[in-house]
Amino acid sequence: MKPRDLSQPLNQEVTFWPYYPPFEVKYIKRKSEHGVNAQYIQTSNHMGTHIDAPRHFVTNGKTIDELPLDWLYGPGVIVNLAPELDELDVYTPEMIEARVEIREGDILLLHTGWEKYAQFGSEPDEEKYIHRHPGAHPDMVPWLLEKKIHVWGVDAVSTDHPMNLPIGRFLGKGMFNHCDRVRQQCEDKFGGPEGVAELFPDTDYQLTHNALFPADCMHVENLGGEINSPDLHDRRITIGIFPWLFKGGEAAFCRAVAFVEE
Repeated sequence: MKPRDLSQPLNQEVTFWPYYPPFEVKYIKRKSEHGVNAQYIQTSNHMGTHIDAPRHFVTNGKTIDELPLDWLYGPGVIVNLAPELDELDVYTPEMIEARVEIREGDILLLHTGWEKYAQFGSEPDEEKYIHRHPGAHPDMVPWLLEKKIHVWGVDAVSTDHPMNLPIGRFLGKGMFNHCDRVRQQCEDKFGGPEGVAELFPDTDYQLTHNALFPADCMHVENLGGEINSPDLHDRRITIGIFPWLFKGGEAAFCRAVAFVEE
């Protein structure tokens, strides 16, 4: 089995979730002075390739150290949705099932094409990456639960659509008006204010987080690496999502890996 990395690099340059503290790193010892190099980091959990545990949105939900290993490693698929997705589009179960068979309990990773706009992607564009990524259609929620999927993920900053996030609802009010631009683009795309209100009702705020985490269906965000490799797409493979054993952690940086037969 050959391992293939599906993770984004992480350092102080990486885009961080709006209003969260950034990744900070510095040397606290240097070889010339102390005989050793040592670094100190300070960061939130929600940047770079990371997995959200249920505790992120559920008061007594599972923490990172409580996630069973057989949820984090096993059969799954990387579905290539990039040819169908543009700015602020939604992806649906029908789009996924048209490409590959999804079985109960699979690890499901979605290639939207947005990894190229991340900080170290081939076409880095911070505003496009954060403000205008595709997101889940509401139908994804009952479908994921029906499929008994514990872990799924995307190569974007969130599984939720920007209109179900601060990005499309209040980010930038009185500042740079980011949300107004996102909303206007969505109204143009989805049939005006009425279309947006129907597809993204107030009750669906942070939908994939609030509706799925109580059922122990969690996700990985900011996938990257070789997730854009055609030979990994739309076929059954083995996938591993490897966070550190973070006692009490509501989320954790992780290494996402695809394993394929040589």
